[in-house]
This record gives sequence, structure tokens and C-alpha cells, in this order.
Amino acid sequence: MTDIHPHQSSEPSTSYRPLLAALGLLAAVYVAALVAGLPQRGTAAVIASQTHAPEGEQHAAQVEGDPTGHTPPPLAMILPFALLLGAIAICPLVPGISHWWESNLHKFYVAGALAALTLVYYLFLHEHPLDGHFPARHSVDYGPGGPNIATAWTVFSNAMFAEFVPFIILLFSLFTISGGIRLEGDLRAHPSTNTAFLAIGSLLASLIGTTGAAMLLIRPLLETNRERRHVQHTVVFFIFIVCNCGGCLLPTGDPPLFLGYLLGVPFLWTLELWPVWAFVNLCLLAIYYLWDRFIAYPREAAESLVRDETTTRPLRMIGLWPNAALLLGVIATVGLLDPGKPFPGTSWHPWIYLREMVQLLLIAASLGFGNREVRAANHFHFGAITEVAVLFFGIFICMQPPLQVLEIRGPSLGLTEPWHYFWATGSLSSFLDNAPTYVVFFETAKSVTATVGLTPTVATTGVYLPYLIAVSLGAVFMGANTYIGNGPNFMVKAIAEGSGVKMPSFFGYMAYSIGILIPLFLLTTLLFLLPR
Repeated sequence: MTDIHPHQSSEPSTSYRPLLAALGLLAAVYVAALVAGLPQRGTAAVIASQTHAPEGEQHAAQVEGDPTGHTPPPLAMILPFALLLGAIAICPLVPGISHWWESNLHKFYVAGALAALTLVYYLFLHEHPLDGHFPARHSVDYGPGGPNIATAWTVFSNAMFAEFVPFIILLFSLFTISGGIRLEGDLRAHPSTNTAFLAIGSLLASLIGTTGAAMLLIRPLLETNRERRHVQHTVVFFIFIVCNCGGCLLPTGDPPLFLGYLLGVPFLWTLELWPVWAFVNLCLLAIYYLWDRFIAYPREAAESLVRDETTTRPLRMIGLWPNAALLLGVIATVGLLDPGKPFPGTSWHPWIYLREMVQLLLIAASLGFGNREVRAANHFHFGAITEVAVLFFGIFICMQPPLQVLEIRGPSLGLTEPWHYFWATGSLSSFLDNAPTYVVFFETAKSVTATVGLTPTVATTGVYLPYLIAVSLGAVFMGANTYIGNGPNFMVKAIAEGSGVKMPSFFGYMAYSIGILIPLFLLTTLLFLLPR
């Protein structure tokens, strides 16, 4: 059975004028907001929240053992999130629905309906206070006797303005700018060549982010392997390594670590994770090489191997200008334009959403000044990022109830050992977005550190060092367990399918992760996370 099906996508349009016009309009709106002082007020609220407790007193009807004084949603409200995961997993497998599900608009119907169901619960049924996170942390009470508009709006703004917008704009910028760079050529698709691609990706993932590295390398890897018929496992290992496990050495590597940096983790602290990073990635590279060398490569037809050996071209990189500089610009915005931190060398805090606005302008520069022929050669289009956006729109809203349950009940879960945090953070990062999941268990570890009387060996975080290591590794590594664990996973899947690779279903992909990653993570636990 082949891993390749006929390529059916049409040549993408090279006209980006509507998008450039939309970006220009957003820039004008942001300038108008600056004139009105709105972003400045948001930044002032962020600064104030760092020195003052959340507004409002804790409520008398406090849940026992809950430091927030809030009541979590009922467990039944996890159902919309579970249904959305079920739709993502099952709809592509059902013959009568699979074709309908291919449309991103139809995905949005499902994601939007389940998100609306979640918001309806908060509008009419959740008669308890909760925490707001936008523009800064604050407490929101409920209004008895009518629709709780403030409560529903708080949940929506937590999901959209505090989490989804920064998440999707960062992915959008890395996706679009790296799409203007082409590593062109056709090497012999030997197992050693593919392994070298994955190894380079594991290094780049921490430097330019898992999204940037994935978008830069996935197309040349697919082109190198276009004469081969058994390619599925190569893309799966690419997701394992480049989209996830390679990105734990710097806060720029993966969104959870960036959030840790914002919560006080020193920028270079993550370099201390290098022994585990090296162990996991070297194991994955070795497993991949053995699989490709002794299982997949011998199954290739003789004529495919002849074409692969004879139709070769040396690698060359085009489109570096202006896109390489723009990628560095995106990374700089992540580190320098955080409203919660003063700009280096000054007392000025960047205005809220300035980081995202600059990233959008970098996208405009890439589309306006980059070489359109390079994008055409890459078969670049926005289908992959659109699929991520419509699904994660629903995911970010529907995951608010389970995240609130974790935030309130987390300290009572009995997490006392580093391996507890690794598996708890990792298991939920496989299905919830790994960035907010990281924050929940980071705060849980901080609370337990203080309660048990452990020494917070990373003083700026208040978190016991072995807990911080475990939470960081669990969030980054186990985002590889499913297609929805990390944003780049879905984008790579979509690009591979557009190039003719028949990717596994949701459950088929999990068969790979359960068979390969889970045993490796168990071994990681034994070697690095158990008490000595």
C-alpha cells in the first residue's frame, strides 16, 4: 500500500493585495487606538496587576482547598471540548462526512457551534466569580437574576484576546515569512539524508521556533522524498522532532517556554534542559534511521529508487532577502515587546498588542517585498494556517472549562513528585493547547512549592527546580502525542497532504505516538525525573 496519492491542489494565486489591504487597515485601527490611549491603558493594567492583588475580595463561599475562592464549572462542561476533539478525530474517517469535513468553513461551523455552547453556559448557568486574564489578571463577579454578560465576555476575552490572538498571529507570521524562503534541490532520499534533515530541524526548532523550523524544512524534505512512495513515517517523525521535541532549549522554541519566560524563568535557563533534549532527540533520530533504513527503504520499488538516484539537484536557498531578516524580527518581537516587561535599557513597557501589530507588519513586508516566484515554487497558500485558525478558535474557547477545573482543583491533585508534573502536564498538553496547560501546572507547582516548604531553586519563579524541569519537558515533548498538541503539527500535516503524502488519521497518528513516544517518555522518566 502506498503512502502517496495523486496531487490535486491547484496552483495558488500570487495576488496578496486583499490581505495587504487588510493588514494596512488593522495598522490604521491600531494607530487610532493609540491616539485614544487604549493600548496604553491595557499596559498600565498589566503593570498594576504585577504589584497589586487581583481586584475584589475573595468570596466567602470558597471551595475547600481552592486558593482562588472560585467554583469550577461542572465536569459536564468538558463535553463540548471532548466533542470537538471527537469531530477532529472521527469526521475524516466517516465515508459520508469525510468530504464535507475537508472544507475549512465546515470545520468552523462545528468549532463555532461548540464554542457557542460553551459561552451559553457561562452566560446563563455559571453563577460564580472567575478570573479574567485580559488585559491583566482580575476577578469578575456574576450578576444574579439575569444573563451573566460580564462572565461570558470574560471567558471569551480570556480565550480570544489573551490566548488565541497572540498564538495565531505568531504562527501566522512564522508560517507566512518562512513560506517565502525556499531550500531548493532534490537530494538522494537515503535514510541518512532524511535523518540529517530531522537533526538540523531539532537544532533550528529552539532558535527560530518549532513553527519556523517546520515551515522552513518540511517542503525541501518532501521534495527530496517525492520519488519515494513510503514517506508517511518520515513526516510523522518530522512532527515528533522538529514540531515539538527539538524546541525546548530556548523560550523562542515553543510557546509554553515563552510563557515561562514571561512568568519569571530566566531566558537562558532552558539551556539546562539540554541533557534531556539530547537524549530524547537522539533516540528519535536513531529509531527513525533504523526504521527508514531497514523497513521503509527496502520496500521502495526499484524504478522509484532509480529515479531518486538519477534526478538530483544540489541544495540552494533562495528568498532569504528580506525574509531571513524578517524572521529574526519576529523572534525579536517575542523577546522585546512584552507589555509585562520593560523594554531593555528603559523603563518603558511596550503597549499591549504592539508585539502582534509589528508581527503583522513583518508579514506585510514579506508579502510585499518578497519574491512571489519563490512562494509559487513552494506551492504556498494559506490553507494550512486557516485550518489551524478555525479549529483552534473553537479549541481555545471550549478548553476554558477544563482549564478552570485544573486551575482550581490542581493544588489538590496530590502532585508531589517531578514525574507527577511531567505526566500530568504532558498528558493534558497532548489534547489541550500546551501553552495554557503549562501555565496551570506552573502555578500548581508554585503553590505546592510554598505549601510543602520546598526551596524555590529558580528564585525568580518561586518554583522548585525539579518541578519546573518536569512541567517544561512535559508541555514541550508531549505536544507531539496528537495532531492538536501543538500548532505546527496540523500545519505540517496539511502541507504534506497537499504534496501527496497520505497522512495517518487522528487515531492512526496516535498509534505512532503511543508505540514510539510513550515508551521513550517512560524511559526519560526513569533516567531523569525519578528521585536519586
